[in-house]
Amino acid sequence: MPVTARPSSTSASGREQPFAGFAAALCAFLAWGLAPIYFKAVGAAGPVEILAHRVVWTVILIACVIAAMGRTREVIAELARPRRLAVYLATTALISSNWLIYIYAVLEGHILQASLGYFINPLVNVLLGMLFLSERLNRRQSLSVGLACIGVGYQVAVYGAVPWVSLMLAFSFGFYALFRKRAAVDPYVGLLVETLLLLPAAAAYLIYLAAQGTGQFLAGNVGMDLLLIAAGVITGAPLVLFMIGAQRLSLSTIGLMQYLAPTVQLLLAVAIYGEPFTAGNLVTFGFIWAALLLYSWDAISTYRRQRPAGYAV
Repeated sequence: MPVTARPSSTSASGREQPFAGFAAALCAFLAWGLAPIYFKAVGAAGPVEILAHRVVWTVILIACVIAAMGRTREVIAELARPRRLAVYLATTALISSNWLIYIYAVLEGHILQASLGYFINPLVNVLLGMLFLSERLNRRQSLSVGLACIGVGYQVAVYGAVPWVSLMLAFSFGFYALFRKRAAVDPYVGLLVETLLLLPAAAAYLIYLAAQGTGQFLAGNVGMDLLLIAAGVITGAPLVLFMIGAQRLSLSTIGLMQYLAPTVQLLLAVAIYGEPFTAGNLVTFGFIWAALLLYSWDAISTYRRQRPAGYAV
């Protein structure tokens, strides 16, 4: 998501803006990093039911946010445009598959692979930009992508295992970002339209589970009911916090902070949930981390060269 640079200010309110932005972005990335704890807590519902609740309660939450912002007409306008709906059908398929794969990965004990996927994602974005947006890679970007490929290739060659969870998460979210960028989709309006398109199927599935008596919602466990309702907050709140941070922080700061979420996920996987971190994992992650260091260095250098004089870093 693009971040617009802002003029620096010497006023008290101007000095508070970056702090508020940093706090909001920090909370957003920590929430995304700690998300496996939530999905483990509602694991008895299974990936599909959790996804359905995520859709239903996200619609309710984001609809309230959109209404409070006075932007309801924008949502109606988007739904009334057939060409835009075609874009939304693609982004809806991508984000729903991303959510489902992530929930599955957490519940099946593949949080480490999920974290690898989100470490890879910025480099996938660079690659997709080259392939579909005619963006040219400079030497450092090319080397970054090459190092990431070596890391993934090492795991395939030595262990004979394709990290499909990592790759599917990285590429599904990468293509999702690509489609949204090309169509200039607003983050809030876009998320509401996407979840609205999923709402009929999600609601029908939850009604079916209730009729069969196999669903976890309203099955006598109030704690589980509240946790499933919280799926909307788990999805929507970090997005709102991220957008607050993105409006107040520089692109370079947001770019570095994005690695916090997969780092927290990695620590959870190994320290809390006991997923093995082998020597092979260290080699794979080592190549990815080296690629990200190089990529971040290049991104920050480019941003500083292009930043207008007098604008906040």
